[in-house]
Amino acid sequence: MDALAAVPVSTLCDVDKSLPVADPAIRPLTATARICGPAYTVVAAGEFLSVLHAIADAAAGDVLVVQAGGAPLAALGELLATEAWRRGLGGIVVDGYVRDRGGLPPEFPLWARGTVPMAGRSDVAPRTGGPVAFGGLRVTPGDLVVADDDGIVVAPRPQLEACLERAAEIERVEAAVLAGIRGGKSLIEMTNLTDHVAALRRGEPSALAINP
Repeated sequence: MDALAAVPVSTLCDVDKSLPVADPAIRPLTATARICGPAYTVVAAGEFLSVLHAIADAAAGDVLVVQAGGAPLAALGELLATEAWRRGLGGIVVDGYVRDRGGLPPEFPLWARGTVPMAGRSDVAPRTGGPVAFGGLRVTPGDLVVADDDGIVVAPRPQLEACLERAAEIERVEAAVLAGIRGGKSLIEMTNLTDHVAALRRGEPSALAINP
């Protein structure tokens, strides 16, 4: 888990183009945008009791993945987010809305489509623990949620762990290239751009290569 938490989401996507990426309209609302943890799934359509119940039941490090149903009602706010932070949850991602943005704990990762002042109901029996629809994805309990400023991927742990070795190599190469650019070297000259484009125009298979 620590190794996955250190890899940028964009690098994971470079390794595995089949990784499921959530709707980019779901964005971080607090200063801490890095998430890596197992999904604890919640359905909270027009109500917030399910989220409160999940916060009480989830383990430290779990990430609440909330299907909020699309209604313009807040699935949680300052009090619930602060309690989730106090309990050591790994974060909350909401396919819907939250409220009290100014009071959300900045050190707690919380993502949503935006904010709305009206809270949902609290008289609906909680629904947690089953598959949910989240940002165009089907998320099941225990899937890993990995997110940063670039977006959210949710996938089975083995699929993400299989990316680690190649991701480390990509990070090493990109660090060397970036150091070269900052030192005055040309990015274009560190690639095979000219030959690659020529091959593509001839209808030949080719791959863009970077050689720092």
